[in-house]
Amino acid sequence: MAHGIAGTKDSGLEPFAERLSDAGVDVLAFDYRGFGASKGQPRQTVSVVGQLDDYRAAVAAAQRLPDVDANKVILWGVSFSGGHVLRVAADRDDIAAVIALTPLTSGLATGRLAVAQRDLISGMRWTAAGVKGRIAAAMGGSPTLMPVVGKPGEAGALTLPGAYENYLAMAGPTWRNEIDAGVGLQLARVRSSSAARRLRCPLLVQIADFDRFVPAGSVAKVAERGRAQVHHYPCDHFDVWPGHDWFDKVVDHQVAFIGRAVKKSSAAAGQN
Repeated sequence: MAHGIAGTKDSGLEPFAERLSDAGVDVLAFDYRGFGASKGQPRQTVSVVGQLDDYRAAVAAAQRLPDVDANKVILWGVSFSGGHVLRVAADRDDIAAVIALTPLTSGLATGRLAVAQRDLISGMRWTAAGVKGRIAAAMGGSPTLMPVVGKPGEAGALTLPGAYENYLAMAGPTWRNEIDAGVGLQLARVRSSSAARRLRCPLLVQIADFDRFVPAGSVAKVAERGRAQVHHYPCDHFDVWPGHDWFDKVVDHQVAFIGRAVKKSSAAAGQN
């Protein structure tokens, strides 16, 4: 289980983990390199390639734990990591199921949505700062940081109404409202369509139909390519989180899906 962009495992994941644990599922939640409790330099810097490697390492660590069936591992991702889990699971036979909650599946589609919602000049300014910061970091310097979330009109990667309040409501002690200004450059690396086609395990995709941060239409297309079980919720991106109206329904669907997926995995193992 891993968080979305710049999120940390102590920021809203525990209620999901507790509900899954109550249903008999062991949960391993982790932070990506450079964030929260994880090591790694530079801090607060997103690398899609690095995060995919981190997720694979977390899977391997989970498979080595005592009393864990290495062929019944389920990948759980939300928002940014919701796209990662598709790519990590693709072409593997040892993943029992994948859950993608309001996933960011297309960097291009998400980038278009972001551009349409914000001041173009400010976006270009932060992109230039991000490029400069990435070059500096590559030469041993520090990246340029900006807020993860801000109120409308303020600086930040996410500044739509409600983003600041929702992020801070779930923020844990290790979360920092800072992110590498070059994060937008990483969006181009998010491409999940091909991975979805290559999945060999059951897939659950949970879509917020009125999502202002991740375009629901692009998520639906990827879900179709992955032959996913799909649930739609008439809500926005953050409305599926603990403390919001759709949290219970979202987790109920996850628990039911896991029960079916594990049963299917056990039946397939028995046939082999």
